[in-house]
Amino acid sequence: MSLFISQAHAAAEGAPQGGSMQLFIMLGLFAVIFYFMIYRPQAKRVKEHKSLMSSMGKGDEVLTSGGLLGKITKVSEESDYIVIALNDSTEVTIKKDFVSAVLPKGTMKSL
Repeated sequence: MSLFISQAHAAAEGAPQGGSMQLFIMLGLFAVIFYFMIYRPQAKRVKEHKSLMSSMGKGDEVLTSGGLLGKITKVSEESDYIVIALNDSTEVTIKKDFVSAVLPKGTMKSL
């Protein structure tokens, strides 16, 4: 057993000790990859969703994240709620955050 420990110790002594600069380069490389692969696309999606929420108005046909399809009948500016008419007699109040897409006009009639 002591034979293996002495070999490992001898191998570690012969290795160069200047690896701290390589560590900083690798950390910097990981930070750049993280920024371009994860943070930047997510920030773009958040920005697009905020512009979608601010552009919604009365009469727009929307699809919610729960799968409901309806037409906006009332937009509350002071709170973040909207009223969606699912059909002629059913209305639902939801938060603007749960709207996943604004559909083209006439989508509900084509279904």
